[in-house]
Amino acid sequence: MDKTFMNPLLENGADPWMYKHEDGTYYLMVTRQGRLDLWKSDNMTNIASGNQKTIWIPDETGSNSKNLWAPEIHYINKKWYIYYTANDGGGDSTRKIFVLENEEEDPLEGTWTDKGSIITEYAGLDGTVFEHRGDLYFLYAGYGHFPEYGSAIYIAKMANPWTIEGENVLLSKPTDPWEMQGGMAINEGPAILKGYGKIFLVFSASTCWSDDYSLGMLTCSEQDDVMNTKSWIKAPNPIFHKSQENQVFGPGHNSFVKSPDDKEYWIVYHAIPVSGAGSAHRSTRAQKFGWDDQGNPDFGIPVPIHVQIDVPSGE
Repeated sequence: MDKTFMNPLLENGADPWMYKHEDGTYYLMVTRQGRLDLWKSDNMTNIASGNQKTIWIPDETGSNSKNLWAPEIHYINKKWYIYYTANDGGGDSTRKIFVLENEEEDPLEGTWTDKGSIITEYAGLDGTVFEHRGDLYFLYAGYGHFPEYGSAIYIAKMANPWTIEGENVLLSKPTDPWEMQGGMAINEGPAILKGYGKIFLVFSASTCWSDDYSLGMLTCSEQDDVMNTKSWIKAPNPIFHKSQENQVFGPGHNSFVKSPDDKEYWIVYHAIPVSGAGSAHRSTRAQKFGWDDQGNPDFGIPVPIHVQIDVPSGE
């Protein structure tokens, strides 16, 4: 009999970041506000029941003491790094992305060393990294032109996993109505997907508490300069958005992983189960996606919760 699972993977799980390590292990992080939690499992669909540990609690005061958001775990140069947003309890202008480092083979063990904040040109949130042609790049949502808009996506080259060098280049700013729902104009939550000779930068648009929070996408050829704004082509419409029929609202802030046998691509994202319920009710979901005949990802429609779905291939 075929194995199935049901969404949500995690009932209270905003800004989910799932990461598949080179040994096949899956890791999960979500926004926990006052701490950083890490889940570890040999599969995707039962990861909430896997090993779980609180790996970081900040000091009671200081620049990274409050509002810990959108943590991500990455494995770079045989070390583990976690990138997370935090501030001192003040407004948006005090938000920064901070970095932790762990040299242990198992990130649930060992010591996490605070590498401080990444010195970006603008205050911001939702930091992530990706490697391309042997170089490391940093993406974040910066408050560069407030109050014209809330946040936009910037890229910068990295000298090492906690230091950027050179300019912060604007890649995407919210200019269309679908990026301005919920009372603010926002591009945030960048995530990188690679395939068919292309680099896809998928981001979240509008406010996270809005039913119309959705995913947009920029596309760049792997042969082009990722630091050149003109290399990136922005899709004119959202590529993943709410489904009233399936009762899925505000889908966004995603990550990408492959199935255990590497044959399938999966998107992991948060969404709201009831219209107008707001950001407090975001839960972590996952679904398989495919590719169109142009070599672009086709995410389809968000699937409803509490419906049986086939587990990832090889699970």
